Formats: sequence, C-alpha cells, structure tokens
Amino acid sequence: MDSLEIIVSIRKIVRSLNLESKGIQKDFGLSIAQLLCMGHLQKAHNFQSTLKELMELLSLNSSTISGIINRLEKRGYVARLPKAGDKRVTFVVLTAAGLKLLQETPNVLHDRLADKLDTLSNENKLMVKRSLEIITSAMQIKQLDAGAVLSPEEPIN
Repeated sequence: MDSLEIIVSIRKIVRSLNLESKGIQKDFGLSIAQLLCMGHLQKAHNFQSTLKELMELLSLNSSTISGIINRLEKRGYVARLPKAGDKRVTFVVLTAAGLKLLQETPNVLHDRLADKLDTLSNENKLMVKRSLEIITSAMQIKQLDAGAVLSPEEPIN
C-alpha cells in the first residue's frame, strides 16, 4: 500500500468530520465538542460528570472544556453543581433543555462510528488503536489537544 493512499484516507476522515461539524453548527448552534460533551452527560450516571472527567474523555485542556461548559450553561443545556462537602469539585449536569436538544439532534458521525467500532472484536479494536497511535506518533501530534478550533491565544507548534 502506498503512503499516499493512507494520507488520502485520513483526509477523507478529516473532511467528513469537518462537513458534519459545520452542519451541526448551522442547524443546532453547537460544536461537535459541545455535542459530545452533552452526549457523555446523557449516558453518565445521574446525567453528570466532573470537569476533569470531561477533559480526559474528550482530550481537551481545562480552558477549552471550561469554554464549552460556559457556552452550554449560558444556553441552559448544562448546569454546574458544587460537590456537597467539597467545593473544589464541580459537577456538570445535563439539564432538561439539554436532554430535549439531544433528542432532536441527528445521530452524528462520531456516534455512528462508535457504534461500528463497538461491534469489532477486541483484537480488531486494539489493531485500530495501535494503527492510530502509529499515525499520531508519526505526525508528532500525540500530545495535541483534541479541540476542534484553535483559540487566538493557542500557539501553533
């Protein structure tokens, strides 16, 4: 297999994600990261998660996840709740409005891909994971934040 074929396949993946992201933004006013965050909360116990869990799950830095939560909170889709007895921990909770919006959004490419990956054997999932690790390592982007958009303060290395 020629390396160009691999690069073209990666470009197709990136392009399809970008096209879907633009469609979700246009139709619902949400970024894919916001939608993934809300989707995680929908599946989480008591519709809640900590900021740290969301950061790790979505591979985002603290300022990016804070911005996502701020925007979702302003629109009434999530709420922040301090942990009883420990004000250092804040839970992010999906609201009824957020749940209603999720029921109106389409099954996005990320979800469809996750469903397909879930049907793979553990051996094949491991193979896909290792292949992607090879690619991210070759591209020297293993430590890159998975945010969709660079902020003006964020340097490009």
